[in-house]
Amino acid sequence: MLKRTLLLATLGILGSLSGRAQRIGSSPEYVKALTAEWKGERLPDGRPHVSDLVLERLQNCTLEQVWGYLGKKGYRNQVEKNWVILKPGETMTGRVVTAQFMPSRPDLDSLVRRQGRAEGRSQKGGINIWPIDILTKGDIYVADGYGKVKDGTLIGSSLGNAIYGKTGRGVIFYGSIRDMQELKDTKGFNAWVKGHDPSYIKDMTPTSINAPIRIGEVTVMPGDVVFANEYGVVFIPAHLVDELVSESEMTALRDEFERFLLQQSKYPSGEIHGDWSDKIKNEFRAWVAKYPKKLAITSKDIEAYLAKGH
Repeated sequence: MLKRTLLLATLGILGSLSGRAQRIGSSPEYVKALTAEWKGERLPDGRPHVSDLVLERLQNCTLEQVWGYLGKKGYRNQVEKNWVILKPGETMTGRVVTAQFMPSRPDLDSLVRRQGRAEGRSQKGGINIWPIDILTKGDIYVADGYGKVKDGTLIGSSLGNAIYGKTGRGVIFYGSIRDMQELKDTKGFNAWVKGHDPSYIKDMTPTSINAPIRIGEVTVMPGDVVFANEYGVVFIPAHLVDELVSESEMTALRDEFERFLLQQSKYPSGEIHGDWSDKIKNEFRAWVAKYPKKLAITSKDIEAYLAKGH
């Protein structure tokens, strides 16, 4: 009886793995398992629903602030650099939708098309549109195109405008795009890619949507949050974003206050850069109380920060 039970359990596990292997798009349950540390609201596809307000606040961070925070949490491989950027100087944040592309081969391509049909995916146009079909507002389409440039153009101007219409964002491709000149004229759209080429996409098959992918040196999960600027791209686990933003805002506020003190030559620089005395902490409280802009961090946040001995 025990052997029969173990056999049935093993068959069930194998069946589950087999069913997962045959999917192009991940189930909400699988996405939830990948992002189990997120405790908040979720999107219908299972991805964490990081709020628009947090995404907006994240835009004020720097690459070094994000990198530093993630490193302290043990996430040391989250930054990818050396991009071709459609519009340098802009910052883009959003929720990740992932897609993996692989070099085509007839048997794999046939399997993917059959599975896509079974999942109700569009049978008109190229199958490279499947990840685009599921995008929603605030999403960033992130694709592993295995660095292919010629014949590796995952989108051109038409699909780029379709993406922007759905998301209000742009794309991050470890691959290429075409129609750079036209896409640059699309207001609000941006792209971080490894190259561009006038050719059309050729011999590439999407093998997964909303599953873990590799972007250069980074493992990217569906539901991660992107921070992208001209210095690099960071993929942030969703469950860390709230605290990261608050800590970065506090660090930025402290840095601004320290510059203010240093310009006054009121204290030795060692006292300003080191642990603050009670006198400097009180000056900081008074300075924050007169701060000309509305702050996202509260007086409670400030007191908690000062209590840690900064």
